[in-house]
Order: sequence, then structure tokens, then C-alpha cells
Amino acid sequence: MLKNNIFAVDVGNSWYKVIASDDGELLEYQMPNAIALFDEEFYEKPYDEEDVDFEENLIVEIKSPTVVDRREIYYIGKAAMKQKNVSLTSFNNQKIDEERTYILLHSIAAYHALLSNPSEAEIDYHIDQLAVSLPTTQYKEKKEVFKERLKGVHTVIFHKVPGIQEPKEVAVKIHIDDVIVGAEGALAYLSLTRDPETLNINNDSLVNDSRKGIIIGDLGGDSVDFVGIKNNKPVASIEGEQFGINQFLDNIIQKVSKNELYKFNSRSELEEKLAAGQSEWYVEPFAGVKKDISKYIIPQLKSMAIKYLEHFDRVRSSSNEINGAVRYIAVGGAADIAQRQIKEAAVKWSERGRPIELTFPEDMAKLNVQGLLILAKMNLLKKDKIGQNDYVLAKS
Repeated sequence: MLKNNIFAVDVGNSWYKVIASDDGELLEYQMPNAIALFDEEFYEKPYDEEDVDFEENLIVEIKSPTVVDRREIYYIGKAAMKQKNVSLTSFNNQKIDEERTYILLHSIAAYHALLSNPSEAEIDYHIDQLAVSLPTTQYKEKKEVFKERLKGVHTVIFHKVPGIQEPKEVAVKIHIDDVIVGAEGALAYLSLTRDPETLNINNDSLVNDSRKGIIIGDLGGDSVDFVGIKNNKPVASIEGEQFGINQFLDNIIQKVSKNELYKFNSRSELEEKLAAGQSEWYVEPFAGVKKDISKYIIPQLKSMAIKYLEHFDRVRSSSNEINGAVRYIAVGGAADIAQRQIKEAAVKWSERGRPIELTFPEDMAKLNVQGLLILAKMNLLKKDKIGQNDYVLAKS
């Protein structure tokens, strides 16, 4: 087992999913992709500090080459979702060019470091291998730039930290030694075929199927990332699409606000409700008044499912390399939420003579971040072997 600090971050348009491995000890986090500017004038000091959940009170300032130093302070994640000026991702979000990416990514690393060192006001945390994801639409052109921007030292100052004495600040320096970038969808394949501990192939059936071809459709917030796998390797001729669940979430939010007088504080609040299942599909605009919102949700999920299958059909017809694929696999948080509607839509495609029989693996929303952890370990192992070879050559 590798003994290094690894930080794997699936940079989602709805959620950042994280697995941290400090010398082999694993911790998992997820944070809504939400930020809001902090304003001291409107900050309400908690009545009882012991009752304050730090995760819901994350107020940060970033000192980093990746962020223009305007001395601005932000609420992030769950804290931002509660603010009126919360900022969510825009359509076709170009992740490497958005400051919000670096504000959230560095902050969640610092949050992990602070939880691991709760009694210190100044912390240095070293990440030997950072692994991050990009959509297939951005991966080829921008992965090298993303790597270079993330390497180095970045300082996160947490303000108003519960349980810390005045001035209630904690500074965390994040030292990032190396970065590796993975393409969404391809990472899911890695997770489906490799053991996270030994890194060996543990799914011979899927690898054998890849000889004829596999297509993976990773449905996320603002993109659907298709990856073709042939002979256990991604093929180059398949591209993702700017299409995801966020536009459908926004439609649901608008209809519920207009008709039921309930305003969701963010897409994340609605998405959590959808992921919990239909028994949770209601809102309480007033205390004691429950409103069923499934009549707004189901039509939107059906529309998304139909569009998702249209993209699948286009992709399998567009590439000679993957023509004749024998497995189609649905992954991603949005595919998990709309699994029932996607299956219903697939029946209609079969009736038309163009069957699309999708496989829905377990933990499909976490496959990319699990793949990132495996990718990071494989890269560390590769570097370790190169280092050993250099040592042998020096001695010979």
C-alpha cells in the first residue's frame, strides 16, 4: 500500500466529491459547487457557538497565484447555499478558467487539513499527488494548463472559525507537489475494472467486453461525457456534449417557486432531495404544510432521459472505432437520479428497433472520484519505479 498524501477531487458542476488518503487512511467529503461573497454587515454571530457546524460556516480568503488578490472573502459550499447572493455554475462552465474552481478546490483541501489538525492556528499540509477531473470536452486542450495552475503553494485563511479564540482565524498552507488530470467517464471505467488497493484488474468480464467495445455515458451537471473503450483503452474519436441535469433542476426550481411559493436555496438542495427518492419529493412552504412536487420533477427527468438516450444513439453511430460496442454503461449522479426514467425511455427505443440496453453499476455517482484515487496511486507507483531505476543506474 502506498504511504503518501493523495487528494482526489471530482470537480463537478453540482458537487465536488473528494477522497483524501493520508498515508493510506481514507476520508471522503462532498461539497456543493456554490460560493457567495461574505459581507460583515450581514453576518449574524451564532447564539451558541458549540452548536455551529463548521462545514456550514466555511468563510474563506484565498492567497494563491490562481486567484486575483482582491482581499475578498467568500462563503463556500453549504455556507454559501444559505446566502441570498449564492453563485452557482453557469452553462458551459470552463472549469480551469473560473476562479471558483480554485477557491473551492483549495478550500476543501484546507478544510480536510484543519479537521486533521484541529488545535493548530497555522497548518502546513502537503499533497504528494493531487488527482482532478475534467469533462472530455475540456480534457484534451486544457489538462496541462490545469496541472501547472494547481501545483505550488496556496494559502487558505478560514475566518470566524467556531471554537477558535479571537481573531478566530486559521491559516492553512496547501503544498501541492504533483497533479494528474483524468477525463470524466474514463475514470469511471478505471474504477469499474481496477482494485483500489492492489491496482490490479478485478473485472475480467468487463475488460473482455472492451475487445468488442464499450461506451460509457457519464451524465453530470452541465456535461455528458461519453467515453469509448476498445481493448481496455479509451478511443479518441468520441466527444462529450454540453448537456446535463442543471437546466432541468432550474426548471423544477422555477415551477416550484411560482406554483408552491417555495424557493430552494440552491440546485444542491433539490438534488439531495431527488437523490433521497420519491418519498422525499415534497416541500414545506409554510410550517406544517406539505406540498407534493413530484408533478414538477417527473416530467423534467423524463425529458432529460430522452435527450440522454438521443446522445447515446448519436455517439454509437458516429464512431467507426466503437461501432459494434457490446456494453453501454450509464454513470454519474444525474443518471443515478433518473435511472427509472432512463429505463422507461430505453423501452421506447427498443420498440422503435434501436435498442439501447444500459447497465447501471453500483455507486455510479462516485465512480469518477474512485477512479481518480486509483489513477493517483498508479502515478505514484510509476514515479516510484522510475526513481528506483534511476538509483540502480547510478550505482551501476
